[in-house]
Amino acid sequence: MIRRDKVHAITCTGANLEEDIFNLVAHDHYVRIPKYRELTTAEEEKLLKRHLNRVTDTCIPEEEAIRRIEGAMIEEWNAADNNGQRYFPHEFFYRIIRKKKLEKFYQIDPRDSWVVAACEKNLPIFVPGWEDSTLGNIFASYCITGEIKNVHTVRTGIEYMMVLAEWYEQTATKSPVGFFQIGGGIAGDFTICVVPMMRQDLQKKNIPLWSYFCQISDSTTSYGSYSGAVPNEKITWEKLAPETPKFIIESDATIVAPLIFAYILGE
Repeated sequence: MIRRDKVHAITCTGANLEEDIFNLVAHDHYVRIPKYRELTTAEEEKLLKRHLNRVTDTCIPEEEAIRRIEGAMIEEWNAADNNGQRYFPHEFFYRIIRKKKLEKFYQIDPRDSWVVAACEKNLPIFVPGWEDSTLGNIFASYCITGEIKNVHTVRTGIEYMMVLAEWYEQTATKSPVGFFQIGGGIAGDFTICVVPMMRQDLQKKNIPLWSYFCQISDSTTSYGSYSGAVPNEKITWEKLAPETPKFIIESDATIVAPLIFAYILGE
């Protein structure tokens, strides 16, 4: 989708961003736990002692994935910090990819990495709440020890919103921009709010609403849960108009998204 120019910008969590690269360099060391629901606390502790961080049925290997990326990333953080430069989280990944710092560790075809594809296109990526990611925690530790002098060497979520506003205004005033959301959470909530922010807080009259909204979600539909809110609720926040095409697909995104993408690509 990215390489065929069907994606014009991406918003994702820090975990989504880094875990694509973790998989790129440590794929062969991942451990699958098919019966993860049956694990005892003692078995979970054994995984900890093996330095295997579990995410549902998949364990990310700390040494081969996290520490390997940390080694390359701290070089970029230190260089930027020493030179008084500041970059967004995704820009640091782009720098590492373009410098081929991790290429010798690749364990999957880089054509199967969405971050590599985004880097090739220099695609805008917006990563709200990056501080909550593994690398965000690691960056904080370097700031605490004093190795990183300027905590703002990695640019912040507020700056992401400002850049997103600039991108949306430049893009949506020329051609309609739709919103395709996979799952719930901050990555979707953050981005869709850029429209009412500009229309209501900045009082900009020329900002169009999102041209369509589609969400694949397995969250329980509920007005008390933002991730499970029906699209019509977004009308009240001036994100969508009554006539905006709206779709909510209540299913597993790992099944549905590839089917939709294949249809779009004519495959």
